[in-house]
Amino acid sequence: MRRTAAAVPAALVLAFVLALSGCGNEGTMSGGGSSGSGSGSGSGSGHGRMDMQEAAERSDAMLDAVLKAVDPDLQWAHGPTTTRACGVTRRRAVMTVVSADRRQTFLDRAEAFWRKSDYRIKAVNKDEVFPAVYAVTEAGFGVSVSFRGKGQAFLEADSPCVKESKVAPPAAEPNGPAYEGVYPLPRPHVRSGFWSGSGS
Repeated sequence: MRRTAAAVPAALVLAFVLALSGCGNEGTMSGGGSSGSGSGSGSGSGHGRMDMQEAAERSDAMLDAVLKAVDPDLQWAHGPTTTRACGVTRRRAVMTVVSADRRQTFLDRAEAFWRKSDYRIKAVNKDEVFPAVYAVTEAGFGVSVSFRGKGQAFLEADSPCVKESKVAPPAAEPNGPAYEGVYPLPRPHVRSGFWSGSGS
């Protein structure tokens, strides 16, 4: 009887541990998403309480913060929000023309802000035409700034695995036209004395 009584709680503990490890695999194991890899082992329990809407709001706050940190201001608009099995991605497109000579300055200021905020810089692409910088937070959110076609800058925030829920559109108002219902978004067309000029 003593052996049977001891075996039951051990089996329950094993089942509980296996269940917990299964829940965290999608968002925290390396090779999952760009945002999930590299997150701390203690962050899985927090993600379990967060749903997609809350993750989207946190992503919006991250994008607000880096855009505010990049000085002088750039005009931007919301890009499409996408969801996957257990995560959400928010996007913003920069409408200010950023000249080739200013792209690295943009990335350097974003990277400096993320380092100051204790984000881990995951990768830096020094390509002359399509440079980019990628970072990840301690909670497993991935964030990036990248330059793509026509030199347009895009910002993305990618959540770790969270609970499924409905996701509302971003609440933050763009600092220019919203382009609601317009897809694809326009290419950069707003001139800036600093960002659109040449020189360092």
